[in-house]
Amino acid sequence: MSSSPGLPPALAIEGRLATITLRRPELANRLDDQDLATLMAHLNAVDAAHDVLVLRLCAEGRHFCSGYNVDGFTANQRDPAVTFASVADRLEGLRPVTLAAINGGLYGGATDLALACDFRIGVAQAKGFVPAARLGLHFYRGGMERMVSRLGLDMAKRILLLAEPFDAAGMLASGLLTQVVADRQALDEAVESLSQTLAGMAPLALLGMKKHLNAIGHGGIDAAMFAADEAAAASSDDLREGARAWREKRPPVFRGR
Repeated sequence: MSSSPGLPPALAIEGRLATITLRRPELANRLDDQDLATLMAHLNAVDAAHDVLVLRLCAEGRHFCSGYNVDGFTANQRDPAVTFASVADRLEGLRPVTLAAINGGLYGGATDLALACDFRIGVAQAKGFVPAARLGLHFYRGGMERMVSRLGLDMAKRILLLAEPFDAAGMLASGLLTQVVADRQALDEAVESLSQTLAGMAPLALLGMKKHLNAIGHGGIDAAMFAADEAAAASSDDLREGARAWREKRPPVFRGR
């Protein structure tokens, strides 16, 4: 596939915060095979950066993302090393807590990228739809499972079978968005505020609970792993620091041990 206008997704890591930015605003930040490979590499790098507690997924321009480049669906002998589905699954299972900043249009598979994140903040102008049925495309299994588990079966059918458009109010009501803000400036402020809140939590408890909440959401949990993570938090210096800070009425300083 030929290269697209704009730039590939960028990764920035600063302390406990990581940010991936989609940078093809001329194309509504659609993703091609090279972008997917870059995103997967960025997600692997974030997972390996053990100081990182929060990943923000952001985008340049007026749209968050328009999903996969449809030209790729009919490309001859297409056999990408990284698929859209695998990127979304990797994002959902990422060790840090994840946050999608929905700055505008949210189309196609981008809806699943957002649902793969733990939190989703969008501007009041956000809108989108998933045109799979209109294109003759069967949506992939992981995305369908996320849509049903996050939004419910009836809403998933409306989005996938009817290709029904949705706006910010509808996304908030369905759970596709966890918060709606007035505009891009308010979005940046809300993302930064939530990021700082999450980054200030105790790492063992924060990341352990995220992991097990996801497992519960998928209908199963590793009892031995849960017990081990619960015990690690219970015996941690962070728990003692949290208790001291609570008594002393000051912000805690957690070190992840």
